Amino acid sequence: MASKGGPIALGTDGTDFSHRQRVAAQYQISAQNKSRLKYCIFFHYLLFFAMLAKLSSDILDRLDIFILEIEELQVPEPLWWEYIWCISLLLSFLGLAAVRKNRMKTMKQYMIGIGLFGFGPILYAAIYYFGEAWEYLTEDDPEDVFMWQGYPYALLWYAFIILAIQVHSFSLYFAWNLLVAWKARGTKKVD
Repeated sequence: MASKGGPIALGTDGTDFSHRQRVAAQYQISAQNKSRLKYCIFFHYLLFFAMLAKLSSDILDRLDIFILEIEELQVPEPLWWEYIWCISLLLSFLGLAAVRKNRMKTMKQYMIGIGLFGFGPILYAAIYYFGEAWEYLTEDDPEDVFMWQGYPYALLWYAFIILAIQVHSFSLYFAWNLLVAWKARGTKKVD
């Protein structure tokens, strides 16, 4: 190989290294999808903190802590799906552990958990709020639509639902790509 501006080895023009500098495709795919999955998990954390802000009123009430500023917001009572969805954050630790050590079994557990605790509650919420959102969008003067702070409550939830579906879908897609890349590598790590 030749150094820039330095002597060149006899019998070469300095470009013979190109065939030795290739990284196998499965390793490139693995590195790229690991990075992307970490970004998805980061956005999952952001969604969790938004949900935690919504649940803070109920959590503080259960702990018998009174904060006037939070009580004045009159945050609606949470439904059970909101707490179940919060469990999906714990699964992110499985995903990160699987990424760190290339563990296929742990990645599969992460994917199943996201399907159950991520998509399950979100799909329930989409069905639960559909009627109210549809009424607000289609009727000229919706009467039965619950408003919170001047905004239709169902549409606020649909904004969250759309973001959560995107984050969970991309997480599953990148996790699946990692499984495929790790299988192509031929070495399976045992948990």
